[in-house]
Amino acid sequence: MNDRLIGQVVGASGSVGANYREANDALGKKDFIQRLKIARREAKESHHWLELISEANTHKVDEIKPLTQEAVELKNILSAIINKSE
Repeated sequence: MNDRLIGQVVGASGSVGANYREANDALGKKDFIQRLKIARREAKESHHWLELISEANTHKVDEIKPLTQEAVELKNILSAIINKSE
């Protein structure tokens, strides 16, 4: 079970960075905002998978909590950029 959850969080978190990079090379403002929204959605998904990993591994919650917090902070940062750009 952990392998599947870890694979999901690795994919989603990697996608945050990839979409952020794509946003920085966007063709225009609309494209920039759309790519940031995708990155934000992937940050939310990363948070989701990290919560499931925590639930499945209660003995590791203290190790996972900083990652969960970082996913939330990243989502908030992306939201702020989107809001200021719209």
